[in-house]
Amino acid sequence: MSKRIIRLFSITAICFSMLASSFAQNNAANYPNKVVTLIVPFTSGSGSDTISRIISPKLSERWKQAVIVDNRAGASGNIGTDHAAKSAPDGYSILMAIDTMTMTPAVYKTLPYDPVKDLDPIARLATSSYGLAVTNTLPAKDVNALIALIKSKPGQFNYGSPGNGTPHHLSMELLKSLKGLDIVHVPYKGISNATTDLIGGQVQVMFATFNSLLPFAKAGKLRMIAVTGPKRSDLMPDVPTFTEQGIAELENLYPWYGVLVPTGTPKDIQSKIYTDYASVMKLPEVEKQLNDLGIYVRLTNGEQLKEIIQSDIARWKKVVKDANIPPN
Repeated sequence: MSKRIIRLFSITAICFSMLASSFAQNNAANYPNKVVTLIVPFTSGSGSDTISRIISPKLSERWKQAVIVDNRAGASGNIGTDHAAKSAPDGYSILMAIDTMTMTPAVYKTLPYDPVKDLDPIARLATSSYGLAVTNTLPAKDVNALIALIKSKPGQFNYGSPGNGTPHHLSMELLKSLKGLDIVHVPYKGISNATTDLIGGQVQVMFATFNSLLPFAKAGKLRMIAVTGPKRSDLMPDVPTFTEQGIAELENLYPWYGVLVPTGTPKDIQSKIYTDYASVMKLPEVEKQLNDLGIYVRLTNGEQLKEIIQSDIARWKKVVKDANIPPN
C-alpha cells in the first residue's frame, strides 16, 4: 500500500473522528429537543413514582420540554425495567429505579434483561427507610409481640407485598429467616392493592417503604411498629427502630432510588442528565417535599451507583439462598 493511500486513510479516519466528536457535542448541546419519558416500573404511590412526579415539572422547566411519567408496573418491576433497557439509547427514556432491581436477579430463574449490562447507572437520587406495619385488628404493638403471636399460630397469618422479589417480600423473608417464622406470603400487583388489603385485614402484616405507609399510619388506618435505619423518623418519632427492639440485622436495610438509561446512551448526554437531575434534587422546595414524606436526597454519581447495585445483587442472592426461597 502506497504512502499516499495510507495518508488518505489516516485523514479519513481523523475526519470521521472529528465528525463523531462534533455529533456527540451537538447531541448534548441540543438535548433534549423532544418529550422525555421517566419510566416508573411500579404503580402510583410507590417511592419512585412519588419522586418522579415531584421532579418531572422541575426537569421540564429546565429542559423546556415535556417530561412525562410512564408507570409500567408488573412482575416486581421487571416489565418497566425491561422496557427501559430495550428503549433507544438516546436519553429520552429514563428509568426511575428502586433497589428492587438488585433483588429480582435472586428470585427469578431468568430475566429478559441484564441489570448490570443493559443499563448504565446515572445517579442515586435519594434513600428512605422501610417500615413494618400490621392491620389494626392485630393485637401486637411491637415487633417482639408480633413474632410471639406468629409463632403461637404458625402458618395462620399472611403478609402482603407488591410482588415476588420486591423489597417488601425479601425484607419479610429476611425477618422470617432470622426469627424462624411461619407466615404466608401473599403477592399483589402493586403496593396500592397490598396496602388496601392490609388496612382491610385480608393480610395482617407488611413491610413497605416508610413513605408509602406514612399517610395511612398517621390517619390511624394501620399500625407501624418498626422502622429500619439507625434512628427513628422525625415524622413518626413514636415508632421505634428494629435495633431498639433487638433486631440489629435490619438497621442497614433501606431503599434507594436511582436513575439509569439504556446502555449505549452517549456519555455526554448521560453527563447532562446527571447534572440536571442533581440540580433539581438540590432545589430547596424539592428537598422539603421529599423530606416531608420521609425521603432524603442522597446523591451519588453513576460509578458509585454501579458499585451499590453490584454489592446489593450479591447481598440479596445470599438472603434468598439462606432463606431457601424458590425461584420463580
